[in-house]
Amino acid sequence: MGRTLIAIPTYNEKENIAQMIDTLLEMYKKFDILVIDDNSPDGTATIVQGIIDRLKYEHQAERVFLMWREKKEGLGKAYIAGFRWALQRNYDYIFEMDADFSHDPKDLQKLYETLHYQVADLVIGSRYIQGVNVVNWPLSRLILSYMASKYVYLITRMPVKDPTAGFVGYSSKVLSSILMDKVRFRGYAFQIEMKYYAWKKGFKLLEIPIVFTDRKLGSSKMSYAIVKESIFGVFQMRFSKHKITPKKS
Repeated sequence: MGRTLIAIPTYNEKENIAQMIDTLLEMYKKFDILVIDDNSPDGTATIVQGIIDRLKYEHQAERVFLMWREKKEGLGKAYIAGFRWALQRNYDYIFEMDADFSHDPKDLQKLYETLHYQVADLVIGSRYIQGVNVVNWPLSRLILSYMASKYVYLITRMPVKDPTAGFVGYSSKVLSSILMDKVRFRGYAFQIEMKYYAWKKGFKLLEIPIVFTDRKLGSSKMSYAIVKESIFGVFQMRFSKHKITPKKS
């Protein structure tokens, strides 16, 4: 079946994290879960550790793990730490998703099957592959996100409709290859960078339509700095002299 890990970065997600973990544990497919917490002041890590302790007390299989990081360094740094953790433990498939239920856990099954049956090496839960499937976003943010996708294609010519998507599954060979290179970005540009490297290396990327629903609890982590990095970072990435190592055949 393939060992599968879901990596979830958190910063102040106390309203969501327990329900998300419980939902994932109840799914038919047995996913392991790694929460990567950047020292949330609201006690997110304490909640996760409490769930781990409860599962041990109930003698359940070890499926929930916590990586506690000393400071907030951005989405990209958190994911890279989680990916390296997963590769060191020989997971076959690694997924990234948000803790706030903007990504529906039920969609994990079809993303997993895409990797498991080798339909693609990297699978993207896409908001824009079939029209615009976003719920509860203000029009300004929707336009910003959609135009960012158009901008990324204009600069890179990467054939991905939703390059900033954060609901993504990787085969271990993709991550092993990408992490050989220097992943630079910290914010949402990290999502673009990972897909771009995989595409340039010759891996097969596939978008699967999902419905993205904006969070109901907690606050968004979007900021001006993240938007700025995405705009200027894509241009720098495309025209960088950094050599991308080809994938191993």
